[in-house]
Amino acid sequence: MALLEKIVTWARIKSPWILHFNTGACNACDIELIAALTPRYDVERFGIQLKGTPRHADVLVCSGPVTRQIKDRLIRIYEQMPEPKFVVAIGTCACSGGVFKGCYNIESGIDQVIPVSVYIPGCPASPKAIIDGVVKLLASIKG
Repeated sequence: MALLEKIVTWARIKSPWILHFNTGACNACDIELIAALTPRYDVERFGIQLKGTPRHADVLVCSGPVTRQIKDRLIRIYEQMPEPKFVVAIGTCACSGGVFKGCYNIESGIDQVIPVSVYIPGCPASPKAIIDGVVKLLASIKG
């Protein structure tokens, strides 16, 4: 069984499939994430593919603070992902609520609703920081 686990871990590291979910951001982090997926930064060299369904994704990439309206949807999407699953919080708002913290419709950062594996701060987080965060996530999976 150890050989099978090594093969599965190798496959996860070489080809992580990500799902992008905006939980209420101003779209600045979303634009930076899409920029990271373009040929200029070429995250496909790490095997990263953007998927449209949580059932096929290994990594949930969230941007923005958690609003009251989106909280249940975020939990449902997280629960639909197969194990092992990882969550990346992109931007200051996703990490802590950012400038929206304390607003009437904001719950908090992502980590108050679902467990987060990697935090990528910044307002907005640059494509280089996003790539660095995902690479560090892959290194932690390997270790």
